[in-house]
Amino acid sequence: MEISSGVLVFSIFLCFFASVSFSIEDYHQAFPIVEPDPGHTKLRLSREGLEAIGKITTPIAAVAVIGPYRSGKSFLLNQLLSLSCYEGFGVGHMRDTKTKGIWVWGTPIELDIDGVRTSVFYLDTEGFESIGKSNVYDDRIFALATVMSSVLIYNLPETIREADISRLSFAVELAEEFYGRVKGQDIAFEPAKLLWLIQRDFLQGKSVQEMVDEALRHVPNNDGNKNIDMVNQIRDSLAVMGDNSTAFSLPQPHLQRTKLCDLKDGELEPMYVKKREQLKELVAGIIHPKIVQGKHLNGKEFISFLEQILEALNKGEIPSTGSLVEVFNKGILERCLKLYSGWMTALHLPVSEKHLEDTHQSSRDRAMKVFDEQHFGRHHAKKSVEQLDEEIQKVYKNFIMGNEYQSSKLCEALYTKCEEKMDQLQVLRLPSMAKFNVGFLQCNQSFEVECVGPSKANYERRMKKMLGKSQSLFIKEYNHRLFNWLVAFSLVMVVVGRFIIKFFLIEIGAWILFIFLETYTRMFWSAESLYYNPVWHFIVATWETLVYSPFLDLDRWAIPMGVILAILILYWRCYGRRKHGSRWLLPLYNNQKSGSNRPRSD
Repeated sequence: MEISSGVLVFSIFLCFFASVSFSIEDYHQAFPIVEPDPGHTKLRLSREGLEAIGKITTPIAAVAVIGPYRSGKSFLLNQLLSLSCYEGFGVGHMRDTKTKGIWVWGTPIELDIDGVRTSVFYLDTEGFESIGKSNVYDDRIFALATVMSSVLIYNLPETIREADISRLSFAVELAEEFYGRVKGQDIAFEPAKLLWLIQRDFLQGKSVQEMVDEALRHVPNNDGNKNIDMVNQIRDSLAVMGDNSTAFSLPQPHLQRTKLCDLKDGELEPMYVKKREQLKELVAGIIHPKIVQGKHLNGKEFISFLEQILEALNKGEIPSTGSLVEVFNKGILERCLKLYSGWMTALHLPVSEKHLEDTHQSSRDRAMKVFDEQHFGRHHAKKSVEQLDEEIQKVYKNFIMGNEYQSSKLCEALYTKCEEKMDQLQVLRLPSMAKFNVGFLQCNQSFEVECVGPSKANYERRMKKMLGKSQSLFIKEYNHRLFNWLVAFSLVMVVVGRFIIKFFLIEIGAWILFIFLETYTRMFWSAESLYYNPVWHFIVATWETLVYSPFLDLDRWAIPMGVILAILILYWRCYGRRKHGSRWLLPLYNNQKSGSNRPRSD
């Protein structure tokens, strides 16, 4: 029993391993790649089948067969692949449709197309007009097959109906939006080559191309019926796809259609076999690799492309070319927006509002030009253009806010610097109007040059107010401080002239200055009245000349110069007079007593 159990477990493991290996390695079968959702209204990806496509590294092309349900699409695909019904796509003889969604044959056919090794996949689609489905679902299947395939075989039994033409409206829109929009290799992708395949045994003396042309002629509309007008518009639009479509007829393979899967080529109608081989050659002759934005798609890129299409088709209640265009333009829109942001980021904020606006307009125009050169669609791209413009405006608003912030930050720093400078000039050790005016002018000029951006006007007003206030305060304090300095200076010079230098002319001049200052203010009751006197203006001019000039700033050097002068005076006082005497000076006080040299009298 233990051995049997071990064998059983090992057998289960082998079966599991074999099933895993089969699902990964054996691609010689059909896989679903797109399936309906539970409500059978929208589509979703089936990961089971995507593995068969994702492993392909060479360029991909797809052949899709569409048409009414139970029209022999799956059997036709098996014939094109040279497969029997038991090997290839499942063929159903029941009333309900066998294929749900879109299926792919897992093993592609390798073809050399214009020197490019191409993997050609064959796709089977769910038939139109089957029971239990909505027309919207059929439209999604048709739209998806139209966009993702390189050759679209429209399989029609016996004749072309009005509904078959109406269903082409979506393909026409795609042709107008994409194929008709191409300006260069790297701009858009071409919709599928349309192959009208009519399966019937007789054409009443007409060729299949004549039959298609007749079906696409205008329908008389003498009563002005809107529905007929719409159908005729589709017929007119199909002229866009004139170079993109081909007609082909295929006779019935055998009278007993239910036994087709059991019949070999020798048992089929010889004409059918001959035409089938011609059809294979025709498909191989018109197929081309799928190109999107100038590059061939490999397996993984094709899956990404498929995801984009599904996103667009499932976006609205009904599939629309507009939503498809919008999704395909999404990546281009993001790239253009990134370009715009990069060009704007090159600005070193803050800048003037005009410069910012001019740069924005220039960058926007360049981004719009790039988008116009690369975007998908002619008619429905307007929404994408509007969306790009909206996104650019959002980014521009952020730059406006950033410019305002940086401008305010810079101007505030300059304003603060000037304010501190004005405060320093208010407390000069030696008040100087000339020095204040120089600092005032430098501060004003540096602010005018360096402060830029939207905050400049506001800070200019604040700056003007602050500078005016500082100037008024300085002028008011200037005369008072200068008056006090002159009074103190006159008294100091009296002491220096009397006791240190002993130069009586200095003492006399100092006394004259002191008496003038004190007497004048006493006579006219206030010091303010003195400031309008011409003598005071002369004193101020002399003071300014001594205190500040482009070559000497006495306020800065007052203390060092005072120390040096004191040292010189002390040196002269202690040693100079003994060595040189006082002959080199003007009349000094005579310290010797007048009677000391007179002869004594007894």
